[in-house]
Amino acid sequence: MQPGLWLLLAAQLTVLHGSSVLLQTPPSLMIQTNKTVMMSCEAITSRTSTGIYWLRQRQAPSPDSHYEFLAVWDSRKGIVYGQKVKQEKLTVFLDAGRSILKLTSVEPADSGIYFCMTIGSPELNFGKGTQLSVVDVLPTTAQPTKKTTTKKKCRPPSPVTQKGPSCGPVTLGLLVAGVLLLLVSLGVAIHLHRLRRRARLRLLKQFYK
Repeated sequence: MQPGLWLLLAAQLTVLHGSSVLLQTPPSLMIQTNKTVMMSCEAITSRTSTGIYWLRQRQAPSPDSHYEFLAVWDSRKGIVYGQKVKQEKLTVFLDAGRSILKLTSVEPADSGIYFCMTIGSPELNFGKGTQLSVVDVLPTTAQPTKKTTTKKKCRPPSPVTQKGPSCGPVTLGLLVAGVLLLLVSLGVAIHLHRLRRRARLRLLKQFYK
């Protein structure tokens, strides 16, 4: 394919959104360095006779952030690679009507957005893209910390303040009974004191008459 046509495709990629004609999976991938990754693209409305092309936009802030042609599988020529593609680590093959892009020994420089594309008549169809992130160490999900609960010691209730849970209804009942008995005794004592005072006043009145 002529270089001028690829410049035209790169310009159109900046304004076109993913088409429903092509089903590209997965939408995103995060993988560790030196691993192997695969992504697929399938024409879900009609079979394409020109093959499915694979493009890549390198991840910013890479200076080479334009769209580049990677490869296409052609029924007559086999795999046709782009000019700067390392053929030992990238391959394209067909599996049950899907175009599979396989990358081996990935490195952070391989990070970017990968698009599949078909050339129609006259329209161009694009997949929604696969965001590939290659990292040295995969992020780990923090495990929730378990809260340790300490058993509170049973403390008997106090008439003034009560700290901690009471020992039970029996102790509380005894405390209430003790308080009631104290109040009754106090009331009886006050009543007897008043009776003695009245009796004393009566005796004094009779004495001075």
